[in-house]
Amino acid sequence: MFDAKRLLDQFMGGQGGGQGHQGGQGGPGDFLKGAGGGALAGGLAAILMGSKTGRKIGGEALKLGGMAAVGALAYKAYSDWQSGRATAQAPVPAQQPSVPMLPPPSGTPFNPSTESGQQSLARNLLRAMIAAAKADGHVDAQEQARIFAEMDKLPLSSEDKAFVMDELRAKLDVDAVAAAAATPEEAAEIYTASLLSIDVDNAAERGYLAMLAARLKLDDALVAHLQQTVASAAGKAAQPVG
Repeated sequence: MFDAKRLLDQFMGGQGGGQGHQGGQGGPGDFLKGAGGGALAGGLAAILMGSKTGRKIGGEALKLGGMAAVGALAYKAYSDWQSGRATAQAPVPAQQPSVPMLPPPSGTPFNPSTESGQQSLARNLLRAMIAAAKADGHVDAQEQARIFAEMDKLPLSSEDKAFVMDELRAKLDVDAVAAAAATPEEAAEIYTASLLSIDVDNAAERGYLAMLAARLKLDDALVAHLQQTVASAAGKAAQPVG
C-alpha cells in the first residue's frame, strides 16, 4: 500500500522506513543528510534535482519530521500574516539561536488528525514538490531515466516508484497542483513545499511560483511571509518571486 507520509520523509532526506512524522526521526542528524545539512540535501529530492539542492533548512525546523517541517514553516508564516506582523528584512544568522519552530496544531488543515487526511496532504505536498522541481524544464526524458536508475538504489516500494514516475512523466500543470488545496491553510502549505523544492535562480522558476501563488489565491502579504519564513530557515535573504 502506498504510504505518502513515508515517501515524503524519504523525499526530504529523512529516515523513512515507516517511522512517524511527529518528531520521531531521531534528531536532526537523521532527518538531514548530505554535506552541510539541508532538508533537501539528501534522499529522493537530491536524486530528482540533480545538481540542484533545493532549500537548506536550519534551526528548529530540523527537529521535525518531513510533513511536520513543511507544516511548521507554513503555520508560522500563516500565523504571522494573520497577526499582521511585518516580514523580517534579513535572515536569522545560522550561528544565532533560531525562533522556536512549533509543530502545527493537530486537527487543523496544517496537520490533519486522521490518517487519511495526513496521507492526502502528504500526496498533495509531494506532487507540489515534484512539479516545482520540473518548473525549469531540466527533467527531460534522459534525466528521467537517470532518476529512475538512482531510485532503484533507495529503499522504495514499487508503489513509491510508480507514484514518482507518474508525477515525473506527467505534464507540468500548475492548475492541478493548486486545485488540490481544499483550504487556505493547505494552499499555504502547498506553496511552502514548492518553495522548499527549488532555490529560485531563473525566470522559469520565478514564473512558476508566481503563477502558483495566483492559482492558490494567496494574499500577496501571505506570500511574502511564506517566502521570508522559508528563507530565514535556510539562513538567507528572501528573493521575491512575484
